[in-house]
Amino acid sequence: MLRFAVVGGAGTVVNTAALYVLHRLLGVPLVAASAVAVELAVVHNYVFNNRWTFGMRVLSVRRLGKFNVSMLAGLAVNVLVLWALVRGGVDLLPANLLAIGAALAVNYASSAVWVWGGTQGSSR
Repeated sequence: MLRFAVVGGAGTVVNTAALYVLHRLLGVPLVAASAVAVELAVVHNYVFNNRWTFGMRVLSVRRLGKFNVSMLAGLAVNVLVLWALVRGGVDLLPANLLAIGAALAVNYASSAVWVWGGTQGSSR
């Protein structure tokens, strides 16, 4: 899970850099720039998790699609946990950290079981 978290941290850098370049330097509208930046980070995370976290040698369009779906599930968990905690009286920043932790757990579990389940170390 530590490797998964490290890759996610690097993906945050990719997302932020892409967002800055697209929106601030190239003038792409914010929503479009954000969508592209997020997808670039997802693809980055997929490639590095595929090789480093889960030990796969070959990239798969099918696994990339599944990874995208699993990241959407993590996003939903993040938003719902954040909303529930803030609504329950937890301060925004600690609530956000807890929500990120919950999403990380869901993203890792779905990746380990569904996206790469049973394929670690193989060449599939």
